[in-house]
Amino acid sequence: MKSDTIAAIATAVSDSGIGIIRMSGGDAVEIADRVYRSKQNRKRLSSVRSHTIHYGYIYDGDLLVDEVMVAVMRAPNTYTKEDVVEIDCHGGILVMNQILEVVLRNGCRLAEPGEFTKRAFLNGRIDLSKAEAVMDIIHSKNEFALRSSVKQLSGAVSDKVRSLRGDILHEIAFIESALDDPEHISLDGYTERLREKTEKIQSELGRLIASSDNGKMLRDGIDTVIVGKPNAGKSSLLNLLVGEERAIVTSVAGTTRDVLEESIKLHGVGLNIIDTAGIRSTDDAVEKIGVEKARKYAKDADLIVYVVDASCALDENDEEIMELIADKKVIVLLNKTDLEQVVSEDEIVRKLTDVSSNADSNELAHLSVIKTSTKENTGIDVFERTVRQLFFGGDIAVNDEIYITNQRHKQALAEASESMELVLRSLDDQMPEDFYSIDLMSAYAALGRIIGEEVGEDLVNEIFSKFCMGK
Repeated sequence: MKSDTIAAIATAVSDSGIGIIRMSGGDAVEIADRVYRSKQNRKRLSSVRSHTIHYGYIYDGDLLVDEVMVAVMRAPNTYTKEDVVEIDCHGGILVMNQILEVVLRNGCRLAEPGEFTKRAFLNGRIDLSKAEAVMDIIHSKNEFALRSSVKQLSGAVSDKVRSLRGDILHEIAFIESALDDPEHISLDGYTERLREKTEKIQSELGRLIASSDNGKMLRDGIDTVIVGKPNAGKSSLLNLLVGEERAIVTSVAGTTRDVLEESIKLHGVGLNIIDTAGIRSTDDAVEKIGVEKARKYAKDADLIVYVVDASCALDENDEEIMELIADKKVIVLLNKTDLEQVVSEDEIVRKLTDVSSNADSNELAHLSVIKTSTKENTGIDVFERTVRQLFFGGDIAVNDEIYITNQRHKQALAEASESMELVLRSLDDQMPEDFYSIDLMSAYAALGRIIGEEVGEDLVNEIFSKFCMGK
């Protein structure tokens, strides 16, 4: 680990009320003393108490740069566990850059992306999962993503991982001790106890892995694709959800030729909405391209919103759409219910059931049919509640469940689960005890990669390279 003193602008580089230049390292206070002058020019920052703030000025030689407040924080009770100095200056781009240049000329080195948090990790203040939660907090797109990230920063994921590793390590230690000292430690009846413990751990791993789909959607939003025939009301729905005239709406079928993408918050849940061209058979070359794009986006979507013109009978285009969206999470909006309705909810359910491969296993419970009128703004509140129920079981604001939002964590959990499955297989096959120990150790190591105890320097560098400069 580099031991030199680093510096960077810790706030957004833009015109704002306040800017912060952060320094961390053994010489941070001494370097600050070289550029800082108190009002009476009598105070030395090297002699002040830790965690105090001091009014004064930053000078570049004899040139006054800015009026500032300087916070002095001594190791180890700091973010990086090193001496940290933060200079609060005016938030102009020019003045922040000038102060940064001054401290760099006086002994600091420009920090690499994420180097402050990297030092916090390397110095043992936070583990790797907490470090990654810092970046998730910064990039949170909705309130639930923020709450989940804050929860991870407070140790929800790392505490669970450490608990699972502790259980696994206990079994490894017992097996190794029994093999080394069979006269005093008996393995009689141990396989049944190990099976019970392994199944419990496997169940916990499975629950965490299963939470990753919801975790991804909490963090990144639900990829939602609006499909339907031309002139069914798809663009009107988009405009209604976004709250502005984002898409052109006319009585002419086929107005939307390309995809329109918008991100919205639906009671705190993020939706990445894609409005597509109306799906139908057409000879128009441009419209054909739009229809093909609609089919592609529909295949990759987390949620399909199928808008049906309830005032017109279903036709072969609707049948094509239903085959396309079969077996996906679908909300059907029977739109234009302000007009005479010729399409019923039962007809929609029956036709979707006919094309669904899951119909016999009653997995169409994820299908919802809602009557709406985008013209009169009816049914949209039911649609919003249905989205929450479909993905998060309704109210997730008070849900204490741990969500895995990081793909790296999910992969490590999956590897640990595979190793625990091998333990169960060895138990079934009545293999020697040292076989159990090998697979238990593999699971232990896989979980260690989540919190950073089993990772190499290259992975650490890659993770922190994604951070912003001053973090």
